[in-house]
Order: sequence, then structure tokens, then C-alpha cells
Amino acid sequence: MDHPLELGLDTFGDVTATADGTLVSHAQSIRDVVEEAVLADQLGLDFFGIGEHHRVEFGVSAPEVVIAAIAARTQHIKLGSAVTVLSSDDPVRVYERFATLDALSNGRAEVVLGRGSFTESFPLFGYSLSDYEILFEEKIQLFAELLKDAPVTWSGTKRSPLENQWVYPRPESGTLKTWVGVGGSPESVVRAAHYGLPLMIAIIGGKPANFAGHADLYRRALDQFGKAPQPIAIHSSGYIAETDEEAIETIYPHHMAFMEKAGKERGWPPATRAQYLHGVGPEGALYIGSPETVARKIVHNLRALGATRFDLRYSNGPVRHDQLMSSIELYGTKVAPLVRELMAEADAA
Repeated sequence: MDHPLELGLDTFGDVTATADGTLVSHAQSIRDVVEEAVLADQLGLDFFGIGEHHRVEFGVSAPEVVIAAIAARTQHIKLGSAVTVLSSDDPVRVYERFATLDALSNGRAEVVLGRGSFTESFPLFGYSLSDYEILFEEKIQLFAELLKDAPVTWSGTKRSPLENQWVYPRPESGTLKTWVGVGGSPESVVRAAHYGLPLMIAIIGGKPANFAGHADLYRRALDQFGKAPQPIAIHSSGYIAETDEEAIETIYPHHMAFMEKAGKERGWPPATRAQYLHGVGPEGALYIGSPETVARKIVHNLRALGATRFDLRYSNGPVRHDQLMSSIELYGTKVAPLVRELMAEADAA
């Protein structure tokens, strides 16, 4: 294995509910996320990420602020975004915020750059969706320059140029660990390779093994661009309970409610229980089940893609905070050790 195996968690800060179904406030949801991250650190997990959203279903719109609070209460776990919507942000400010987080966390900060699966941030911050492609292309180009331990000279069409400009604070390591988050676009995979940045594949539907072609494309592109080998990570949603049935039935109503709302916004046909169960099944993209079921599915897909990191999006709508804490506990105490054991056995075979 060229890169160490890493097992992480991430969340969008979903607004959760109490036992009687009452939704908690955005503020309480944010405080709960901090507690969930502290538990992940205590369990020895490798990474905790928070996504950026600007929707009523999610409490976190400023991940770096929440991550900074987490950094002050944790010791070892790496902390980052999942993802930072670079297209509707300023690359210099993103770099400065995460470099500051890197200082506060003693070098544990990471950033995952992406375009996001929702587009609310574009009108919110005054960007046009007609510039969707060029905004990301130019901004990731600038961010790649900022990662170099040198003054930056850069110009584009959507932002003022920089001329021999240093950006501060400087990370103590000399650079900032930066991933590129992609969905199903081969062009996005090649872009990540072009900049020599690690690849985070967000698999939210379909058969995970089908993304093996994207992983192979990435490795070939790195080689063709003359870049050093980089790790590949998988990000997918899931939930862990003592039994498959408990996990499946706990998440089912929340998954369906979100799919119904998203479907109306995007013109998708109504989701069905059969589709949900297929997603939960061996060839689906949902990691919902008992610790053994989830662990074996993680191992299967890590090996299928040649990936060395798996981040579980453990929040799934208004699932109670105590249920999420239980899922995290099972992930850290049962899933992670079994994944490591099975991967070591496979590597030794």
C-alpha cells in the first residue's frame, strides 16, 4: 500500500430532532457536531470533515469556524472540509482560513475543494451559474499557486490579478494538505491529476465499483503529467447500528424525505423503497448496516478503486444526536478495526 489506510467521518451538520420528532435549532446542531467530532478523536479515527451548505436542512454554512472550535478540543484527528465550494468563494480567503486552522490545530488541517452538489451559494454570494465551469477552473488554478511556498503571480477573468504576492499565515509544514472532491466527471478527475492533488471521489449513487475507471484514469493522468502518486479517497453516506435491520429502518424515513425534497427541486422521479434497499445492498452506494456489513463493504470498494481512505458521511437528515453518537461509536470501535484487519489480510495474501 503506497499510502496509509485512513478512516474518517464527515457531516453537513444536518439539523437533527429530539425523541419526539421536534427539530433542534441550527445552533444546537452545530454544538452537537462539535461533540461528535470530539468522540471521533477519542476513538482514534483519522479524519473529521464538515461540509458547506446554505440550506435550512443544515446548520453549518461556515465550516472553518466550527472546525476551529473542534481543533481546540481535540488532539490527534485531522480536520477539514467536505467540501469547500471554491467556485463561490475567494481562493485567497479560503487559503488564509485553512492556514489559520492549520496553525490552531498544530498541522492537522486539510481542505477538500469542490464545486458542491448544491448551487445555493452562487446567487447568495453574487455569482452566475453561467460561469459554473470557468469559476472553478480559474479558482483552483489560483489555489494551486497559493499552495507553493512562494509569492504568487496570477491573472484570470473572474478575479483581480496577483503580482508577486505573499499570502499569510504560512503553514509550518510549508504547504496545506489539499484534496479535490469530484463526482462522476472524468474532466474533474483529470483536473485533479493536472495539479497533482489527492482525489476524493464522492459516490452518492450507483455501483461504487463502477468508479474504478475514474481511479485508473486519475493514476494514468498523474503519470502522464509527471506528478507523484497521490492517495485516492471515497466519500459516501451511511449509518451503523447493532443490526442491519435496525440501521436500515432508522435511516429509511429520513433518506426518503430528503430524496423527495431534492427530487422536486431537481426534477427526479419519486424514490422508492426498492431503490433505497438496492443502495444499502452489496452493490449500492449506501453504507447502512451492522458493523460487519459496513466494514466488509468498505473493504470491497477500497480495493476495487485502489483507494486508501474512506470517509463516512454519518449524518442523514434529522436523526437524533444520541443515535449519531452511537453510530460513531460503532464505527470507531468495531468497523474501523475490522476494516484494518481485513485490509491487512488482503494485502498480505
